[in-house]
This record gives sequence, structure tokens and C-alpha cells, in this order.
Amino acid sequence: MIAFSEIEKIDAHTHYNSSGLALLEQAEADNFSFISINTEAPGLPSISEQAKTILDHASPRLSSIATFEIANWQSPEWVDVAIAQIKKGVENGAIAIKIWKSVGMELKDKNGQFVMLDHPRFQPLLDYLVAHNIPLLAHLGEPKNCWLPLDQMTVDTDRAYFEAHPEYHMFLHPACPSYSKQMEARDHVLMKNPALIFIGAHLASLEWSTDQLAQWLDSFPNAAVDLAERICHLQLQAKDNWQKVRDFVIKYQDRILYGTDIIYDESSEPAEITERIHRIWTEDWRFFTSSDLMLAPQFAGQFRGLELPDQVVRKIYRENALRWYTRLGA
Repeated sequence: MIAFSEIEKIDAHTHYNSSGLALLEQAEADNFSFISINTEAPGLPSISEQAKTILDHASPRLSSIATFEIANWQSPEWVDVAIAQIKKGVENGAIAIKIWKSVGMELKDKNGQFVMLDHPRFQPLLDYLVAHNIPLLAHLGEPKNCWLPLDQMTVDTDRAYFEAHPEYHMFLHPACPSYSKQMEARDHVLMKNPALIFIGAHLASLEWSTDQLAQWLDSFPNAAVDLAERICHLQLQAKDNWQKVRDFVIKYQDRILYGTDIIYDESSEPAEITERIHRIWTEDWRFFTSSDLMLAPQFAGQFRGLELPDQVVRKIYRENALRWYTRLGA
């Protein structure tokens, strides 16, 4: 088993929105680097402020993924403005572009219809990404639990999130597109744009089934996934069928990127955030590298660590981020 501190590791899904150094200092202690994702979401700084924070740090342990504004997506000049924002982000060092779940779950056209990523207005942006070999990281849809009542959700983290954010709890909003519609729209984009380098954030919202996720990866060879905030779903499945989960990770070892979705902003208390990230990193490491019997706070029951081969661990924790985000470290 590889020692935790032995290899360089990349947390490929974070939100580093603070001028503070606490997480960077913890990353150095634990041999990690961060990819911070610029997201146009409520409660976060503006996308220009998020980008400035990363540039101001100028740390070799901190890379970024840029995004573009969608608020004025129906205006005549929006496509040109969005492409200019993408271009500027990459020129400033961004390794990819992010699109968030507001597309498909909030954005509407002038007739009040929900707008998905396969809407024609997004195609020029996708064409630009393909032409310039820029990966797209996409958080589209939500866990399948999002469309279930709270008492039927499979993990407590989803239950807590959607109880706190009822605006995103689709069970409460039956007029919104279904889970299957969200997935169909994304897959339509991938079928239409086979050369697009695509990373499905949060296990591509297929966290509930390694069988479904395997089928999706087989269908789209230019796609990968990150693990951010969805490792507990693999652990839940490992509780019932350890071998299936282990076989899945080994089979798709080139297409899985480690990430936590940790948020570090100006309100974060340094001691608390560093303790939290170290605990998450070490517990996740234990799941992937050991055969220990473990417990997770998100559900009841024991599961066993996957005890993955060293070369698989190295891919998940570093090599795959470098493979899929080709500008990383360039």
C-alpha cells in the first residue's frame, strides 16, 4: 500500500475563493495540489473575483478552471461575449471551462421553457472548445436522490443538502425537467460533439449505479468523471457488492479523477477548514488503498476499503488529472 505522503496528489475539484493560505499550507503538508473551479452560482463571488483570487495567489499548487456568464444568454451579443470570456480564462491559465447545473435546472427561455445544454445557443461555444482542445467540466443535473422525497434518499449528505436548498430539490418541483431528461440532454450533446473532451463532475450524476456509469463511459470514450462529493455513493454500493465497485474502478482506472468539492472562502476558519480537508483526504485515501472495514457518516453499515493496486491509485490521484486536463502543469 502506498503511503499517503509518498506521492504527489491532485484534488481536482475545489473552490478556492479565499485570500488565505491555510489550505495551500495544508496541501503542501499532505503533498496535494488544487484545481479550483470558477462557478457562476449564488453565494459565490463573481466569476471575475474568483479568477482574480487564483491569479493573486500565483501558487504552483493552485490551478483553475474558468467559466462564462449565462445571465444574458438570449441577447444577440451573448455568444461572442461568452467565447471572449472563455478565451480570456484560458489565456490567464485556466485548464478547462466549467458549466453548472443552472443550465437544465434554472435557465429558461422567453417562453418559460427550461433550457438544456443541447440548446442551439450553446453550440458555438462547444465548437470553440473542440476547435481549441479545451476540456469541458460539466455539473449537469444532480444525484438521482434529488428527484426523491427526503426520507427515500440513500445518503444523508444529499438529504441535508436538499433540505437546506429546496430550490434544487426537484421532487418539490415536478414541472422541472426530470432526471432522465437531464441525462438525455447531456448525452445528446456528447453524441453531437464526439471530439469534445468532457469531464462529468460528481460522477456525471450517475453516482447511484456503477453499472449505469460504466455503460455511459463505454458510450462516450472522450469522457471522464470526477469523484467530488460522491465517494460515499461508491462506498454505499461497496457495502452490498464490494467486488463490483472494485472491478469498476480498476476497469475505468484511466477515467476517474479524485476531487472533494471543498469550499474555502473568506468566512472559513483556518483551523477548521484545514482539519476538515486533512480528514477527508486521509479517509478517502484509506477507502481506495486499504482493505480496512470502515464506516461513513452518510449511511449506516460497514464497508471495506477497495485496496486498489498502486498504479490505479496513482492514476486516480494525479495522472488522470494531467491526462484529461492537458494544460495542467504546462
